[in-house]
Amino acid sequence: MADQRANENAVTGGPQNTSIEDFDPPKKPKTSKFAIACALLACTTSVLLGYDIGVMSGASLFIKENLKISDVQVEVLAGTLNIYSLLGSAFAGRTSDWIGRKYTIVLAGVIFLVGALLMGFATNYAFLMVGRFVAGVGVGYGMMIAPVYTAEISPASFRGFLTSFPEVFVNVGILLGYIANYAFSKLPLHLGWRFMLGVGGVPAIFLTVGVLFMPESPRWLVMQGRLGDAKKVLQRTSESKEECQLRLDDIKEAAGIPPHLNDDIVQVTKRSHGEGVWKELILHPTPAVRHILIAAVGIHIFEQASGIDTVVLYSPRIFEKAGITSSNHKLLATVAVGFTKTVFILVATFFLDKFGRRPLLLTSVGGMVFSLMFLGVGLTIVDHHKGSVPWAVGLCMAMVSVSVWLVIGLRVGSSL
Repeated sequence: MADQRANENAVTGGPQNTSIEDFDPPKKPKTSKFAIACALLACTTSVLLGYDIGVMSGASLFIKENLKISDVQVEVLAGTLNIYSLLGSAFAGRTSDWIGRKYTIVLAGVIFLVGALLMGFATNYAFLMVGRFVAGVGVGYGMMIAPVYTAEISPASFRGFLTSFPEVFVNVGILLGYIANYAFSKLPLHLGWRFMLGVGGVPAIFLTVGVLFMPESPRWLVMQGRLGDAKKVLQRTSESKEECQLRLDDIKEAAGIPPHLNDDIVQVTKRSHGEGVWKELILHPTPAVRHILIAAVGIHIFEQASGIDTVVLYSPRIFEKAGITSSNHKLLATVAVGFTKTVFILVATFFLDKFGRRPLLLTSVGGMVFSLMFLGVGLTIVDHHKGSVPWAVGLCMAMVSVSVWLVIGLRVGSSL
C-alpha cells in the first residue's frame, strides 16, 4: 500500500491533501418545497374573505334592485361580515386546539361553502342575511387559522415571507370576486347576483379537498404528546436535520416537555394546552409582552378604524358617483383595479425584506391620508357640478387605485 501510494504521488507530482469533503462535499441546505406548498395551500383560506368582499361590492347593486331593499339594508349586509368573522375567529382558537389546525381549516371551508350556497339560494333579505352570517363565521375561522398553520409549518428562512401570503390571497380573492361580478352581470337580474354569491363555494371545495392531503401542524402534534409524528412532519418541512431537531426542541420547551424525552408518545401536562394564556396576556403581562400587545392591537385597531375596506367594498358606487353610469363599465373598472392591486401586492411582498416593515407601514399610512383626501375632493367636485368634469372623474379613479395599492402596504406591514 505504501509503495502504491508513493507511485501515485510521483504521478500526481507529490502528496495530495484530501479529505472526505473531496469525495462528498457538503450540500447546501435544501429548500423545503413541501413546506412551502402546505403553507400556500393553507393561505388560500384567505381567498374566501377576499372573494366575499370583492363579490359583494358588485352583487349589492343587483341585490338592492332585485329585492327592493334600502341603502341601510345594503350597508348592514356588507358591513356585518366583520362582526360575523369576529365570532368565527373567537371560536377558531379553541377549535384548533381540540381537533387540530388541519381540520379547523377543513371546517372553515365547509362552513363557508354552506354559507355561499345559502346566499346563492336566498329568496328574501332575511334568508340572505342567514347565509351571510354562516359565510362570515367560516371566513373568521379561515382568517385565524391560516397564519397560525403557516407559521407553525414553515421553516425559519421562509417563515416571514410565507406569513405575508394570506394578504396576497385576500387580494386574489377580491380580484376573483370582481371577475365574477362582471361575468355574471349579463344574466337576468334574479339570477346574476345569486350566481355571484353561490360560486364562492367553488374555492371552498378545492380548499377542503386539498387540505386533507396536508400534514398536521408539528406544534399541535407535540401539544398532544405525539413527538414521533411531529418529528416526521418536521423532517419533511425543514431544510436540514439540524433545523428539524432545533425546531422540535423549541416546541418541546414551549410545551413544557423535558428535552431528554424522545419517545414517540409522551404525557403532556394540562398547562401545555394553553390554559391561562389569556390571563397572563391581559391581566399579568410582563413589560415586554405589554409593549408587544399594545403595538400589535393598536396597529390593527387603527388600520380598521381608518376605513380601508370601504374603498374596496364600495368601489362600484364610487365609480358611479364619479360619473360612470353603465353597470358593465363600473364592474370592468373594478376588475382593472383588482388586477393592478393583486400585481402590486406581489411586488410589495417580494421587496418587503429589502425596505423593511416599518418604512412600508409609515409610507402607506401617509399615502392613504392624501389619497382618501383627494378622493373626497374629487367626489365633492363631481357632486356639485351639473355637467361632466373629466379631470375630477380621472382624479377619483386614480385615487381609488392609489388607495387600494396603499392598503396593501399597510396590511402587509402590520401583519408582520
